[in-house]
Amino acid sequence: MSEAPLIHVEVVYALPHVQMLVPLTVAEGTTLEEAVKLSGMLEKFPDIDLPSSKAGIWNKAADLTAVLREKDRVEIYRPLIADPKEVRRKRAEEGKAMKKGGGELSEKTDA
Repeated sequence: MSEAPLIHVEVVYALPHVQMLVPLTVAEGTTLEEAVKLSGMLEKFPDIDLPSSKAGIWNKAADLTAVLREKDRVEIYRPLIADPKEVRRKRAEEGKAMKKGGGELSEKTDA
């Protein structure tokens, strides 16, 4: 019986001041979860809770059971600090209170 062909993938994780990229050679059929575990990211960054963390392949959300393909880039996402919808809502509320153009009113003078 022959072994499964090998594929090359990357696993990446970034914090504000630290980024880590781990290239891996894995068996065809390896899942996203298996690649993350093989990368050593969970040991290097113990705050990652893989079952509750969001992850993806090339900037698209993916399930932990997703099967990887040659040259896939597995990304582990950090939780959002602020809800984007809430931030937009607050900006819109502030914008409504501001004058058109968003700045202070200034008097025009004719020269």
